[in-house]
Amino acid sequence: MNSIEESVQIFEQGYVCSQAVFAAFCHDFGLEKDMALKIGACFGSGMRKGEVCGACTGALMALGLKYGDDKSKSNEACERFLDEFENKNGSYICRDLLGCDIRTEEGVEYAVKHNLFKELCPKMVESASIILDEMLADD
Repeated sequence: MNSIEESVQIFEQGYVCSQAVFAAFCHDFGLEKDMALKIGACFGSGMRKGEVCGACTGALMALGLKYGDDKSKSNEACERFLDEFENKNGSYICRDLLGCDIRTEEGVEYAVKHNLFKELCPKMVESASIILDEMLADD
């Protein structure tokens, strides 16, 4: 199983999007999966506020492991990733992707009713993982 498939599998096991992406790629940088799952725990659902998609945050944490020693490279990687994700998905903001504001009870109810967490979110995890995998392969 490759890292892209692993990220979706981790998400489907009940972990949040940020954990799924980060944990699937952390081994490339010497970080234990259990630690990545802990680090990524508070970033899902746009930090529970519908902000930057947690799948993006997980990918950015992995890019930080790779480029974190060089501010210029890490800034470039961050911008490239977010631009590519937005180009492919229309936004990198969770509530824009979901089409509802999960900061509200009504927004969460809408997302649940329309199976967004089960149908849309795995696609965002996969998309973030594909972009991350391509970026890591390019270097």
